[in-house]
Amino acid sequence: MSVDQRPWEAAVRHLYEDAYVYIATGPRRHENWTLDVLAVMARAVPDPRGWTGLDDAAQDPEREGFPVYPFAVHPPEYLSERLKEIDRASTGNLLLALTDDGCTLSNLARFTESQEELRAMARTILARYGDEATYHTNVSKRGSAPRTLDFTLESLGYSPLSVYTEDCGLVIVSDTEVGMFWNFADY
Repeated sequence: MSVDQRPWEAAVRHLYEDAYVYIATGPRRHENWTLDVLAVMARAVPDPRGWTGLDDAAQDPEREGFPVYPFAVHPPEYLSERLKEIDRASTGNLLLALTDDGCTLSNLARFTESQEELRAMARTILARYGDEATYHTNVSKRGSAPRTLDFTLESLGYSPLSVYTEDCGLVIVSDTEVGMFWNFADY
């Protein structure tokens, strides 16, 4: 399934309109894709297709002199150790869990659409990156099978990458692009 700009941007805007997020895509230029993730975090590269993401921290005064804000500055090894690969089914659930604080599927209750309609939006987002993409997260709601997340678990675990109390996210890596979907909360 391929996707065009308009439905992709509409899905991103609708799913994440009430969350404090950073959603951006940059080019994949390195074998070690964490270098490309760092460039996306620093807002140092444009979206290769010119599509619009979301950057709720773009105008925060804290960003002055600190372009990666709200992310903390990390070396590639730090990211490599904390971003664990997950399967595509877990990725669809994670995209939906990132729609609000807490990284839980109970966030879907605020939407008027059915779960299937919301899952269709998540599939639209994933389609941009193709079927061969890999998916990586700092969330540790590990399921019983390898590379899965279990959203029925009560507790949330994650490896922080930002200055906020909680940050949960997803990195999608294709042969040509690196996408970031990140939610921040401060309690």
